[in-house]
Amino acid sequence: MAINHLDPPTGQMADNVVGFARALRAAGLPVGPGAVIDALNALRMIDIGNRADVFTTLESIFVTRHEHALIFAQAFDLFFRVAEEWKNMLDSVPLPDQAKKPPPPASRRVQEALAQPTISSESETPQEQEIHLSVSDREVLQKKDFAQMSAAEIAEVTQAIAKMSLPQAELRTRRTQPDHRGHRLDLRRTLRGSLRTGGEIVDIRRLGLIDKPAPIVALLDISGSMSEYTRLFLHFLHAITDARKRVSVFLFGTRLTNVTRALRQRDPDEALAACSSAVEDWAGGTRIATSLHNFNKLWGRRVLGQGAIVLLISDGLEREADSKLAFEMDRLHRSCRRLIWLNPLLRFDGFEPKAQGIKMMLPHVDEFRPVHNLSSIKGLIAALSSVPMPHRRDPVRPAA
Repeated sequence: MAINHLDPPTGQMADNVVGFARALRAAGLPVGPGAVIDALNALRMIDIGNRADVFTTLESIFVTRHEHALIFAQAFDLFFRVAEEWKNMLDSVPLPDQAKKPPPPASRRVQEALAQPTISSESETPQEQEIHLSVSDREVLQKKDFAQMSAAEIAEVTQAIAKMSLPQAELRTRRTQPDHRGHRLDLRRTLRGSLRTGGEIVDIRRLGLIDKPAPIVALLDISGSMSEYTRLFLHFLHAITDARKRVSVFLFGTRLTNVTRALRQRDPDEALAACSSAVEDWAGGTRIATSLHNFNKLWGRRVLGQGAIVLLISDGLEREADSKLAFEMDRLHRSCRRLIWLNPLLRFDGFEPKAQGIKMMLPHVDEFRPVHNLSSIKGLIAALSSVPMPHRRDPVRPAA
């Protein structure tokens, strides 16, 4: 077939490209109007009857990051497979081998994005098309328990968590750097500068202390009693891991698993899939004392230095609550700057620490906070953004 050098595609073809761009944007790809115009102009330079050429052309325009290539391939296959205008083109090309394999991590997000209407009525503006929740609905969603949410609400919460920003809580270190407002004399740089003026000290150089973001270490309980919250907590940890480089994440149920490297992947679905494949005891039993012992023995000295903040996310329902649990909690508490226990059970107004495991753990934490909805996560972000304080000796009370 001859190459088309006419005007950019119009009519149904243009509507399909615009709808495809909207689906990519809903799936998380940064596709703007300029990219759509470039795609329409590029399609006139190729044979639009060749699926491979169309795929390569649109991918070169819409994909700007390596982690978005998989999402684009999924969306392209699903979107244009059901487009009647392109049916003849797709029938002439066999489906890729990936269709015979298990769905990639991002397939669920792509399917949800394509389930939304891509071409709306002319009376709706683009702003109206992207509004899914009213103000009152958002207020209700802020306080709704994660365990009571529908699949659509969980998707909205996941997007809200991904957009959260964590301001840097800086810690003053002992190391120094050149700073004209510093209070310490930089004798070496001052004497070196005096060589330019024949030994006379004209410019006094100074040193200032370096501020670094406080390290964060998260210990997430993935036992069966926490299964309704685990995935959303992992989304939150992925969000702060992407924003802060000094974040270490460990999952524990009956054993301890380090998933720090897995959560550093930019795409959240791929990061969570990597965590799931690395864990063998997902939604199983709970052995908090054993897990804390392994963490203190193998990882404590590696990740708890330089004023680290520890987030212990667990309901505290330990199967084997004995003196070993209290000992490991005390050791963890002494090794970090601040220990924050996040417990979903605090969502109940009449909560009392009656379980034996909770009684043993509670005296060794600095803060006891609820974490069951968006409001509680925002409160946690505010607490993490403040300057970490040393351990308190006052009795710990649940945070609001």
